[in-house]
Amino acid sequence: MAKVDLVFRQVDERTRDVALELAKKHIRPENIFIMDDVRPFTECVNQMLQIPHECDYVVYLDADCLILEEMRDFIDQCDAAYVDAYVSDRFRGRIHCGLHITRIDLVRQMAATPVPQDDLKYVLRPESRLRNLAMKPLRLSKQFRNFEILHDHFQYYRHVFQKYALRELRSRTDEQYRRLSMAMKRWPEPNGEHDDYKIARDAIEFARKMCPHGSSSAEVHAFIKELPKHAEAEMARLGIAEKGEFTMAELEAWMSRNEHKLGFGSDPDKPKVFGIGLSRTGTRSLTSALQILGWDCSHYPIDEDTYTELSNGQYDLSLFKDYDGLTDITTVPFYQQFDKQYPGSKFILTVRDKDSWLRSCQNHWFNRPAFAPTDDPDEETHLLMRQFLRSAVFGCYTFVPDRFSWVYDRHIAEVKEYFKDRPEDLLIIDVVGGEGFEKLAPFLNRPKPAQPFPHKGAVMTQKVEQARAEAAVAVA
Repeated sequence: MAKVDLVFRQVDERTRDVALELAKKHIRPENIFIMDDVRPFTECVNQMLQIPHECDYVVYLDADCLILEEMRDFIDQCDAAYVDAYVSDRFRGRIHCGLHITRIDLVRQMAATPVPQDDLKYVLRPESRLRNLAMKPLRLSKQFRNFEILHDHFQYYRHVFQKYALRELRSRTDEQYRRLSMAMKRWPEPNGEHDDYKIARDAIEFARKMCPHGSSSAEVHAFIKELPKHAEAEMARLGIAEKGEFTMAELEAWMSRNEHKLGFGSDPDKPKVFGIGLSRTGTRSLTSALQILGWDCSHYPIDEDTYTELSNGQYDLSLFKDYDGLTDITTVPFYQQFDKQYPGSKFILTVRDKDSWLRSCQNHWFNRPAFAPTDDPDEETHLLMRQFLRSAVFGCYTFVPDRFSWVYDRHIAEVKEYFKDRPEDLLIIDVVGGEGFEKLAPFLNRPKPAQPFPHKGAVMTQKVEQARAEAAVAVA
């Protein structure tokens, strides 16, 4: 059983008292440290990293998060260095923020990481920036997990204003701007009344006016530091009366009216989901999209347990104790067995233009040999899994265009034939061609999310092509 500390960060949020009680109930920490109204957030991060923890995990929780499900069992069984929580945000739908489960070695590495100077990423997201810098030398990666948590619901108007002025500052890259714009399109139309969404729109316009694009890191930092005063002044100027005290009764009343908005956390009755498309058909994007919809899926697991189980014909996989599904090439040879092992499951076949798929496969297999000398047990297991799946799916260890083309056609034909009498259990989707939540969400009986469909493969393609170019230069 793990020892868990809770660091609870509050800046007078309306939900702070209820949020803390729910955290005590569902996390059951050995120790609680409260960061009370420490601003700006850079200083809060500085102080919280000086806490002398003697534990296995630290849960950092913001007071705008209301935890609605048991979490301690998950933390006790967790071995990941860092888990970011997907939550239900009032303004942006399913996003990962607000609750961070961090192993103690990573916490200590963050504390030892020098603060970057004149760094806008640090000014805007100090905790995230330090964590990313700390994870690199440790060669760690983060995981994501869906929990039943409400984020940014029921907040004071002044805090909504502060948050969305800051949100505008954080949305000045093309991708972040696109996400914010898509979320705003789903907000209710203005009706002249002041509500959370009207306040958020006002805050966004205020930030654009008072801290325009091109502002220096120092100017952005100064603006953020003064945000509480800006919010109070704007609330007074607009004549907005603040909300009253938040209570558990208000939360319970909301939950009784909004049961249809819940169901993203742990649920033994949730159907398993299997992405049965071949690699390079958008399987990583599908995995991220499923996470947004509430399914935690493992993409191409390479752990020893999964390799041993599959290579011995065992389909009741251990990983399903922690995951709701499985995606990528791991499923391809076994989807019919998974169908029998887990009745009621849903299957998603990702497809794409075959010529572009072949080019992507050629890039993807570049510099990825099936056999290589290694003294690392984890890398050895990875190679064994690679050999096993390449043999089972493609019947070859290297990229052979004609063979790949034949496998692609055969796999799609076999999947269609297998599910021909059960169309409700199979979705065929071209993620690479632009299809997304408009098909995926209704298939899983979920509302279409506010955020754009995640596309992950392009970055990897760029990296592989860069490596290929560098190798060609080296040979020349």
